[in-house]
Amino acid sequence: MPEPGNILEFEDNKHLPELFGQHEANLVKLEKSLNIQIVARGNQLHLSGDMEACEKAAGILRKNYDKLASGRSIAAQEFDRGSQFSGGGDGGKVAVRRRQIEPRSENQAAYFQHLQENELVFGIGPAGTGKTYLAVAMAAAMLLDGHVDRLILSRPAVEAGERLGFLPGDMREKVDPYLRPLYDALYDMMPAEQVSRKLESGEIEVAPLAFMRGRTLANAFVILDEAQNCTPVQMKMFLTRLGENSRMAITGDPSQVDLPLGSKSGLMEAVDLLSNVKGVGHTRFTNEDVVRHPLVERIVKAYAKAEGKLLS
Repeated sequence: MPEPGNILEFEDNKHLPELFGQHEANLVKLEKSLNIQIVARGNQLHLSGDMEACEKAAGILRKNYDKLASGRSIAAQEFDRGSQFSGGGDGGKVAVRRRQIEPRSENQAAYFQHLQENELVFGIGPAGTGKTYLAVAMAAAMLLDGHVDRLILSRPAVEAGERLGFLPGDMREKVDPYLRPLYDALYDMMPAEQVSRKLESGEIEVAPLAFMRGRTLANAFVILDEAQNCTPVQMKMFLTRLGENSRMAITGDPSQVDLPLGSKSGLMEAVDLLSNVKGVGHTRFTNEDVVRHPLVERIVKAYAKAEGKLLS
């Protein structure tokens, strides 16, 4: 028998036939994708199996029941998404409202898989490999699907020193130029009006790294971009912000460190220290993963050759 905590009860039976689907097809999808059992008894559902998977299924069912109760319709595809972030996905693609994002290389596919399976993921490699873009795509999909409540995008500002007080304008005017690439990725995933609404409501936050101090980031997908410009102290501060039911993606290019001469980057130190820690995924991109434009790949290779090394 399932534990009492795995019983989901609904207030009104009239929405349940549509929620469950014809021949309970929606429940069957969740059972298969999350490897759980669901038994309907009156206005209750009894869920048994892995606790986290049961909670995920309950969240999907409750969200769609609330849609029906408010007079909105639901799509059968909503119940296909149970496997997308359960650790059992194939890493093949992720759907956002504006487009479907698919990996274009083996490393990108592996990166998607790591983002699905791990609470903390490092994406390391040269410009143009899709490190940040793919992380934002995954984060946006998880936000839109209700798997997290917030999307937080961050990067070190002003060459990692974050000396914002010396710049003209209010705080948003000061930090926006350094965060613009993150906004650009967001606008690729969602309509501009939707991004604006979520920024206003706090569901999406784009902020410099300094704004992360003293916070615990729960129920969020958090992305730290340009992480090679973090000091070891900043990196440790950021990593310890991870809260309950949250994911982190940390991206950076070790060959593009803008820290003052003699300062140590916290990125590779963190990668080395956490190389064998459970729940941490690592993807190292190479020049072969550059997907922006063929000329960008040739430029990156030319610089690497001039420096006497190939990025790896």
